[in-house]
Amino acid sequence: MHLEALPRREEFRAARERVRAACGDCTLAGEFALLPEGASAGGMTVTSPGAVGHAYFLIDGDHRYPLEIGVNSVGRLSDNTVSIRDEHVSRRHCAIIIHRDGQCEVHDVASKNGTVLNGRKISGPTRIRPGDQITLCTRKLTLQSDPVLPAEAG
Repeated sequence: MHLEALPRREEFRAARERVRAACGDCTLAGEFALLPEGASAGGMTVTSPGAVGHAYFLIDGDHRYPLEIGVNSVGRLSDNTVSIRDEHVSRRHCAIIIHRDGQCEVHDVASKNGTVLNGRKISGPTRIRPGDQITLCTRKLTLQSDPVLPAEAG
């Protein structure tokens, strides 16, 4: 058991770095508020957090988990963005990235049993869209989005 821990830990670290790299300048700028409004990064203009025009959620049965721009971790540990109480789900199972332009992707984060999207096991970063089903072992999660209405001027 302990012999297995080191290679899995290295797999996790490598997967975590791939997720960070996949975010790109604009998503990281939005996540950490590094660039001012209207600045340009990676060929895209940084706009306000509501710029994606939609709010994204993961649906797990009766639970609705809000997702933020940037990296959203999904797994068994309580400090994940989406914490799923299921002994078959890895502690840090996958990550869902919401980019500032509204595009979304899922990354398996070196989970033991893999991540399945719409019935197919993913082998690398994979684009996801509202309505897609992400399966973690026996748990079925659905990506959902709702339009964000502009705030009314006060």
